[in-house]
Amino acid sequence: MADTRANPIDSVHDIRRLVTDLEAALRKQQELLQLRGMSLPDAVFQALAAVRDGLAHAEAQLVEDLTTLSQLRALAGTTDQINSSLDLDIVLAEAMDRVIALTGAERGYIALANPFAEDVEFRIARDPEKPPGSPVAFEGSRTILREVLDTGRPLLADNAYKDPRFLQGSATIAHLALRSVLCVPIKHKDHVIGAVYVDNRLREAVFTQREADLLTAFANQAAVAIENARLYARVQASIAAITEMKELMSSVFESIGSGVITTDAAHTVATFNRAAAEILAWDPAGVVGAPLPALLPRLNVDLAVHLEAVLNGGQPCALEAEQDNPARGRLALSLRLSPLRAAADERGVAVVLDDLTRQRENEEMLSIVRRYLPPEMVDNIESIARLDLGGERREITCMFVNVRPLASFPPGLRPQELMDLLNLHLTTATACIHDCKGVIDKYMGHEIMALFNSQLNPQTHHAMLAVEAALALRDAFAALYQRLGIAPDPHYYRVGLHTGVATLGNVGSLSRRDFTALGDMVNLAKRLEENAAAGQIIASQAVRQHIEAHAGGALPPTVVFQQRAALQVKGRQQRTPIYEVSRA
Repeated sequence: MADTRANPIDSVHDIRRLVTDLEAALRKQQELLQLRGMSLPDAVFQALAAVRDGLAHAEAQLVEDLTTLSQLRALAGTTDQINSSLDLDIVLAEAMDRVIALTGAERGYIALANPFAEDVEFRIARDPEKPPGSPVAFEGSRTILREVLDTGRPLLADNAYKDPRFLQGSATIAHLALRSVLCVPIKHKDHVIGAVYVDNRLREAVFTQREADLLTAFANQAAVAIENARLYARVQASIAAITEMKELMSSVFESIGSGVITTDAAHTVATFNRAAAEILAWDPAGVVGAPLPALLPRLNVDLAVHLEAVLNGGQPCALEAEQDNPARGRLALSLRLSPLRAAADERGVAVVLDDLTRQRENEEMLSIVRRYLPPEMVDNIESIARLDLGGERREITCMFVNVRPLASFPPGLRPQELMDLLNLHLTTATACIHDCKGVIDKYMGHEIMALFNSQLNPQTHHAMLAVEAALALRDAFAALYQRLGIAPDPHYYRVGLHTGVATLGNVGSLSRRDFTALGDMVNLAKRLEENAAAGQIIASQAVRQHIEAHAGGALPPTVVFQQRAALQVKGRQQRTPIYEVSRA
């Protein structure tokens, strides 16, 4: 059956012909009427002329609209094409061919901006003079391309060779005698990530605003495709990283210094790592599936009883044991047993064991060393080494120092510059603390926790030493500010001091420990530092009382304690009396 739909251009053309025929017929009638002394009004012919001109304009506009419609349909096909694959180069190359056909361009390029360099990466090039598969080489105007990348605005030149905007400073345009050039940015979330460039060296005015809008729409599609491809690449990289991490975890299990053994509910060995085999001098053959108690003969504890207790009680336990090992001799072992649930109906025990044989030997060596070194030196070191993970209660003075808030550093610093400047402030504060016999407990970013009268630095006048360290810190920072050429008002640092009883000891594991202080008094010292204003040294009433008690009931004349409004600090119901400390 024939298509009865009329071509709209043909219909307009037919109407124009009818109007022309009508005008001719009326003019003949005009001639007859003039012979009889009559005539048609001029307005009739003026109206017909207006209709004819209007139809001519409508026909031209219709041609324009149909061309635009055809381009948009082709662009919609390009959208499907771009979204059909994540192989970005292949998709963009095929889409570039379609864009060149739609715009009448001779050549086309897609360039991606490099955020880490001034140059750009040319991903796609279409040049009829270049054979397929040849290396991508841009032979258009870099002046125009850089203008679009820098401004983020499209650029259209009807005759770039004679365009006054490019007569100066563009040897490429003059050398190639470029005529029509169109370049539009590729944007993603208002950031220019590249550009689409097309030109024609032979014809002028090839591109109009319609082609500019078409190429802009294509650039928007390309931006989505580029970001999707990059996201896909990142996902693939993440998957590869996860796979690598799993392999790393397996490697860690094998390379960890502690022995790790897992058993099922019957106490038979399910897995063990290399360290366990080395510590116990096991032959890997025949270990998996064997009862763990049977694999540890001559152990001075009943391992089966402890395994059963952990399995049924659901609570971990730690114990130390000795074994007469046939291959290694007498072993001192630390065993940590934890319940293990692999699935709903599967239970077992995880055993982590460490070889304490060398540690025991060291303890024996230390007892010999005590005969030759000053007792107080050995005692300070040994007291920390032999502290259990629970520690011991002790009166101390705790100091928290915020050397400089990160927000106060100059903006725009590179990470290395920021780290160097922060370390300079930390070093300045550390020197003052060490000069007053304080011990650095830890660094926390731009903060320092220091202890006075710990087992490492026993001191009678520890509160006064902490105050002297804080005042020395104030002077040292003033000198540092002068050296850096800055005059902060107020100063950047904040200091909190409190005296009280804390628990000092080791935290961590038997193979790796940190010495620290824990307790409410430590928390209060931190709260005082947090509530101090910039450049302030805030001390609790306990600090003042300790100084007075060890100085005959009076403060030293060189130090001033000015009482401030009591604080309601977080975690305490009662308000805390505080003093601002300064030099007399």
